[in-house]
Amino acid sequence: MQRNQNLDALRGFAILAMVLSGSIAFGILPAWMYHAQEPPPSHVFIPTLPGISWVDLVFPFFLFSMGAAIPLALQKKEKEGAHFFSIFLIAGRRFLLLLFFALFTNHFKLSSLSKDPQWSDCILSVFAFVLLFFELYRPTSKNNLLVWKIFRYLAFGISIFLLVFLPFSEGNGFSFYHIDIILLILANMAFWGAILWWLTRKHLWVRVLVLLLLAALLTGADEDGSWNKMFVDWSPAPWMYQFHYLKYLFIIAPGTLVGEWMLQYPQPAIGATGKVRVVIVSLLSFLLIIINVALLFNRHMVHNLAFTAVLLTGIGLCLRKMNKEENQLMIHFFVAGSALLVLGLFAESFQGGIKKDPATFSYFLVSSGLAFFMLLVLNGIQLFKPGKVIVNYLSLNGKNPMVAYVAGGLLLLPILRLTGGIKILQQMHQTPWAGFLAGVFFTGIVSVVTVFFTKKKWFWKT
Repeated sequence: MQRNQNLDALRGFAILAMVLSGSIAFGILPAWMYHAQEPPPSHVFIPTLPGISWVDLVFPFFLFSMGAAIPLALQKKEKEGAHFFSIFLIAGRRFLLLLFFALFTNHFKLSSLSKDPQWSDCILSVFAFVLLFFELYRPTSKNNLLVWKIFRYLAFGISIFLLVFLPFSEGNGFSFYHIDIILLILANMAFWGAILWWLTRKHLWVRVLVLLLLAALLTGADEDGSWNKMFVDWSPAPWMYQFHYLKYLFIIAPGTLVGEWMLQYPQPAIGATGKVRVVIVSLLSFLLIIINVALLFNRHMVHNLAFTAVLLTGIGLCLRKMNKEENQLMIHFFVAGSALLVLGLFAESFQGGIKKDPATFSYFLVSSGLAFFMLLVLNGIQLFKPGKVIVNYLSLNGKNPMVAYVAGGLLLLPILRLTGGIKILQQMHQTPWAGFLAGVFFTGIVSVVTVFFTKKKWFWKT
């Protein structure tokens, strides 16, 4: 797959922010540090509470980067004249691997192994991480490939044996419904996103039409007794696939445009004057993201529209003054991001206000639009040494997201329990600042592990 550092950095930012949001102290930090619909101190889910926080942008940004990677990953197959059936097999294989990943990782978390984890549970959780290494690692060298295949099949065999015969914490054994919902959605999007892009790669209007039909179908499904609802509610295997997961195509599909444009418009060298304008665009884009999150969270809708209009005008003017060769890709990002963001803000009051769950159309549009501007942020800060270091570090995490996703739960937490380090983190969770720093410390270690794997070229691939 053709790699793009900004795209890897966006993925890395998303996965590390995901780890951070799950490792900070609960109940004692400001409400904007958590999901907007799960406010402290009780964190009880309130489905009618509108607004978004930075935490609510983490998953959409990751999905967006997944969508962008689809054209980059399948371009070689397109040039080779591959048929749909071969793409179906590639997408299906990735779906099954992510599905297994979602089941396996959720069963081998300490909380799943035992209500009161002992040292044996910690060892078993670390062993699960080792098994995943052999299952998902793909050697870059062709030497000893047969040996690695044997280890891979052996690891899968051991994993399946453990899933079948271990009692787990409830004593009921393995369950298909005990699955990581985030990875389950990623599995569905990896499959349906690839299929959608392949079938519509030469006709963007068809992709848009499919999304419009999907929107109409999902809107009709809100009506009890409608055929839409019966169709959406039906599933041959509810634990594995539900039609309403397809709503995340509203984030995947805009992401595919990024991949297409990156292939079409390679980033040229930028002159000194152009660099200044790119940095200004980056700063204004960052401010745009911050203001939208803050004002949507605090429900200052009119102020948000006004500030957004001013910032979009400023960004547009900066891009307009650049050379055409320097700004082609950024112009595409700006136009698409602006259109999605403005549409999302105009539709914000629909479905009771912007919400992550149940996700509203405004949420899909706004988060996709802000993802485009996040790419503009990363594009600008990398032009100078400190920013380049940040983008490079984030990209090292983004190249190995599966490691980052499970290293905390399957590796770090068990080690902290075995060494007694978990008691220090629990003590830090008693006060706000220390509770936040505990999350930063935890995320930092996960990041170091991920970067180590990346530099060793130990990539986990699905």
